[in-house]
Amino acid sequence: MGNENLTFSSDFILLGLFSSSQTSLVFFSFLFIIYVMTVTENALMILLIRRAPRLHTPMYFLLSHLSFMDILHISNIVPKMIADFLSGSRTISFAGCGFQVFLSLTLLGGECLLLAAMSCDRYMAICHPLRYPVLMNDNVSVRMAAGAWLVGTLNSVIHTVYVLHFPFCRSRAIDHFFCEVPAMLKLSCVDTSRYERGVYVSGIIFLLIPSSMISASYVQILRTVLQMKSSEARKKSFSTCSFHMLVVVMYYGPFIFTYMRPKSYHSPGQDKFLAIFYTILTPTLNPVIYSFRNKDVLMAMRSLLRSNFPHKK
Repeated sequence: MGNENLTFSSDFILLGLFSSSQTSLVFFSFLFIIYVMTVTENALMILLIRRAPRLHTPMYFLLSHLSFMDILHISNIVPKMIADFLSGSRTISFAGCGFQVFLSLTLLGGECLLLAAMSCDRYMAICHPLRYPVLMNDNVSVRMAAGAWLVGTLNSVIHTVYVLHFPFCRSRAIDHFFCEVPAMLKLSCVDTSRYERGVYVSGIIFLLIPSSMISASYVQILRTVLQMKSSEARKKSFSTCSFHMLVVVMYYGPFIFTYMRPKSYHSPGQDKFLAIFYTILTPTLNPVIYSFRNKDVLMAMRSLLRSNFPHKK
């Protein structure tokens, strides 16, 4: 009993991506630039949506929540990585590790549902434009966003409590760059197969069903686009859909591959490589793909710049 209590009060060690070397110095310098750029992009997106009346639509309301999730997600992981590199310490407290797991699962689950809601919004706007104001009004978009946060949080609470309840009798070294559930399960000295079945159920709810909904939505969108008479409109729609689907594949693909495989099939190098996609790359790409290629967003940005930096005569 005393050993078990000691296990729960001990710190973990995050082994990270690289050892302290010239290679890691270059990587962390690049990572710092990516982090600053990601926070700036997403914060600017939120500011534009709040300030520009033309962006007060359900789609951009959902996008503002996506941007906020992306800021929280990358801030949950990258600053700790950079601090560990600069200090030379790789320890993380039991509470700190639990918080990383909780916030990461909340945001990953919430973003999965939010991306599905955004694809439904685009489906309604393109395939049913006349009914769109009724089907996707402000109340519906608020409920979608609130539902994504609430369901993601409830799922995260259950998994975080369950994972942290396992006794960690082996090495306290987590072979990852943050506290992620599959990497932590490898440290447990008890059978976790029953819990892994629960992870599969969550995977179906948060990964397979939303990704199937997104795929079905974009298939219908593409069918509608093909019937458009304007070649320019078709080209623009194809370009937008292809970029959106690229982000979806980059996010859901590695996420599914990481969380829906048995523990015995996981390898540290592969898990760390896959996690980079849904923890660092997609938060960086989301505002560019979903927003900054949009004429409405660019016009709102020009208006914001003019109002804050008027031309001197």
